[in-house]
Amino acid sequence: MNLAEFLDLIGFSRHKMHVREIPLSTLGGFFGIFGIFVTSQWFLDPEVSVLIVPSMGASAVLLFAAPHAPFSQPWNVMGGHAISAVIGVACWQWIPEYTVAASAGVGLAIGAMYFARCIHPPGGATALAAVIGSEKLHHLGYAYEYAPILLNAATILFVAIVFNALFKWRRYPAYLHLKQSAAELAERGYEPISHEDFVYALSHIDTFVDISEEDLLEIYRLATRRHVESAGRRQ
Repeated sequence: MNLAEFLDLIGFSRHKMHVREIPLSTLGGFFGIFGIFVTSQWFLDPEVSVLIVPSMGASAVLLFAAPHAPFSQPWNVMGGHAISAVIGVACWQWIPEYTVAASAGVGLAIGAMYFARCIHPPGGATALAAVIGSEKLHHLGYAYEYAPILLNAATILFVAIVFNALFKWRRYPAYLHLKQSAAELAERGYEPISHEDFVYALSHIDTFVDISEEDLLEIYRLATRRHVESAGRRQ
């Protein structure tokens, strides 16, 4: 096995990333978490404002490092955290065995997110925190759902929309970028692939595909651009 095969085996990405994405993702993550601290201190009781859930750090990675990924979209963020919070609290209150409650919270959160089509990996941590968190957090009960969870999620989502909108190629949600890419394809003389086409194609794959319509459209755009450039060189 050569080095290239070994890197592929362990999933090491060899895709080139523009250097500008590093500072942008870094700044976005900073502003996202900073915004959560500020809004929590404004709107919540001092005793609750400090209970910022660590899972929001994982959401920041998705929203600012991979804003167009399916897991990063608004419904995934809000729905994933909200559903997981309720399940986590319910498991803490109804399952007396600590380890079973923690395990059930994460497992049931995954299943519920899958069913509701809002898979958001940090949601698992949100459910887990509801079980293994501090006494102050447990004392919140189902209030944990909206303070701090929904307030934190709404805040970081707002920051992601505003921050990514400053950069044309990072427009968020992904739907906005998808519309822009489709318009560019039409201008080039290529028939844009419709949303229905993507839905039909993805429905014939019997597993979860971690790639968005925008990503597929971008691949199509790059492929057709290469075709146009090659044809131009031959003329």
